[in-house]
Amino acid sequence: MSATSILTVTAAAAARLQEIVTAQEPRPEAVMVSVTTKGCSGMKYDLQLLPRLADAPPYADRVETNGLTVVIDPKAALFITGSTMDYQKSALHSGFDFINPNETARCGCGESFSVATTE
Repeated sequence: MSATSILTVTAAAAARLQEIVTAQEPRPEAVMVSVTTKGCSGMKYDLQLLPRLADAPPYADRVETNGLTVVIDPKAALFITGSTMDYQKSALHSGFDFINPNETARCGCGESFSVATTE
């Protein structure tokens, strides 16, 4: 499976990530997308700045976009494969949004999600 099928990063998300990364000193080499256990629906998307690309977990997939490296935590790949990461800014909300075809539920505030488990 190629990294681009795991996560698509929109131009708006890439631009915002680039702003965040270039504002840091020293400049991080990558951004990592992971999933943590949190919230009322069970899981939450998490973004972390990686000071060095060598800090990425073993077997992590990478997406290169607009001169930026986005690392996909291997533990998250199962939950986010096929997702799109976008950035939205409005009067009521600004932040990264994930459009995830694997989601089966999302909490009312939109902060956490769940996926169906296979038994």
